[in-house]
Amino acid sequence: MRIIVRCIALLTTFVAAQAAAAEVPRDFDFQQMQRGGALFQQHCAVCHGTNAEGASNWQKTGPDGKYPPPPLNGTAHAWHHPTSVLIDVIRNGTIRIGGNMPPWKDKLDEAQIRDIIAWFQAKWPDEIYAAWYRIEKGQ
Repeated sequence: MRIIVRCIALLTTFVAAQAAAAEVPRDFDFQQMQRGGALFQQHCAVCHGTNAEGASNWQKTGPDGKYPPPPLNGTAHAWHHPTSVLIDVIRNGTIRIGGNMPPWKDKLDEAQIRDIIAWFQAKWPDEIYAAWYRIEKGQ
């Protein structure tokens, strides 16, 4: 009986989490995603992959002691960061903090950076986007 009660409780929690995730509005539109996708393919895909899947070995340091480009599709850590941090990383790169990513501030304006972010966030599952949204809103 305890197992059944525990299973029902877990299922109820899962269903509530799914419902809450589905209620989080995506803060971008189709045109923004289209622009972002084109910009991503032009500037970012060479390192982060055409589907934002990142390098296959992104969790292991290379010979230079640095990590390869991570996935941006919701399977790595990008969703742990609010928009302001994502913009800063794209704008200023990660070389200044020991990474390999160059700064894009001379090639992309803030609107283009936001479009790119919208494109890869559109790849995030609802649960990941909802978790990011809580971080974004400081919850």
